[in-house]
Amino acid sequence: MALPVTSESRWFRRFHPRPDAEIALVCLPHAGGSASTYLSLARRLPETIDVLAVQYPGRQNRLHEPCLDTVQDLARGALDDLGPLAADRPVALFGHSMGASVAFELARLLERERSTVPLALFVSGRRAPSLGTDRGVCLLDDDGIIAELHDLAGTDTRILDEPDLLQLLLPSLRADYVASETYVAGPGAVTSCDVIALAGDRDPHVEVSEVADWRDHTTGTFELRVFPGAHFFINDHEPEIAAALADTLLAAAGPGPLIR
Repeated sequence: MALPVTSESRWFRRFHPRPDAEIALVCLPHAGGSASTYLSLARRLPETIDVLAVQYPGRQNRLHEPCLDTVQDLARGALDDLGPLAADRPVALFGHSMGASVAFELARLLERERSTVPLALFVSGRRAPSLGTDRGVCLLDDDGIIAELHDLAGTDTRILDEPDLLQLLLPSLRADYVASETYVAGPGAVTSCDVIALAGDRDPHVEVSEVADWRDHTTGTFELRVFPGAHFFINDHEPEIAAALADTLLAAAGPGPLIR
């Protein structure tokens, strides 16, 4: 039985607590995102899946903590808090955009330091680690970064129209873009867990073929699923994605005790 999230767990939030669920699904947000990105998705998943949404420092209830600006540091922070929440049950990982890179590094840490192979790794809207993602966004001024948010259409427009809220958001957003665009894993970086890659067929910044190259970063099975839409296609197809997550995880766990 997993322990409930308490004030001592700075890195994880449960919006629909299922501490007795058989599978723990760790969800990692995109650049500028927060744990609440996954509030709706968590509600759609069955009772057998406990969603642990990662809260990076520098936002929401962690607003006054220093931001982290490397993917590796974000993965390390999540790993350090994960143990008690996922004890004695299989763990799966889901990340969108920058969160996919953090999820990949977390999977590698789990294998290397905890001898735990994730049940599955879902990577969404992100080029394969060997390709790099530097578009120079982290070097833009505040207006340039805000324009990027408008272009991607993944941030609540009410925030974009509120200068005071934007000022609170910009430090963590800039740190996230530094982490995202300076991340280098290299072609030799692999995980042994199964990888399911999700892509939007009209994503202006990530080609489907670049998402397909994730196949080179696993020694397990690989699957590519393409959805209609731009970079935040996951918002438009949440019911289908929730169903795909549930079906994949329950099939991977199989019958009998869910220990891996």
